Amino acid sequence: MDGCNGEGGRVNSFALVDYLEGPLGTFVNGLRRELVPKCKARAHVTILPPRPLSCSAGAAWRELRQDLEGVEPFEIELEEVKLFPKSDVIYISIGAGYRKLEDLHRKLAHGYCQFAEAWQYHPHITLAQQLDPAGVAASLDLAVHRWDEFGHPRRFVVEHLTFVQNTWENDWVDLERYDLHSLAGQP
Repeated sequence: MDGCNGEGGRVNSFALVDYLEGPLGTFVNGLRRELVPKCKARAHVTILPPRPLSCSAGAAWRELRQDLEGVEPFEIELEEVKLFPKSDVIYISIGAGYRKLEDLHRKLAHGYCQFAEAWQYHPHITLAQQLDPAGVAASLDLAVHRWDEFGHPRRFVVEHLTFVQNTWENDWVDLERYDLHSLAGQP
């Protein structure tokens, strides 16, 4: 898997994410489409925000896989709907697991994946971004209301990390997947 900047519509922008699955993932995906009807991205927590690579995607993936060895699955608890005021991004905050996400980000953001990120890493689940400024308050209110109605558990386990690449159409393509394994019970 080599970097394919421009080939097939792909660009030199890569990220590492964990997709939300089950009722929680279905709900968040639906809410994202309700807030931004053209939203294509699946609900996820980002471990490494989008970044260009100075090497092939294959080389970066090999380094990430090596750095992920020994990382065990861990639980995340979602808390409340909030707004990043400088960017008008509506998101769900993370309680339990926040520090583990920060630690994992720090562990992986070096070598081929090192990048001067525009924003300080702040683990969250994005619901809406790039909104018309006139509609942000109404969208935030709607998101808070829908989240309050959600009657399922607000926890999930980070256990399947996916290396993704962006395209000219802003469609993220899954390139590789890494399954975290529990070391419990091993000598």
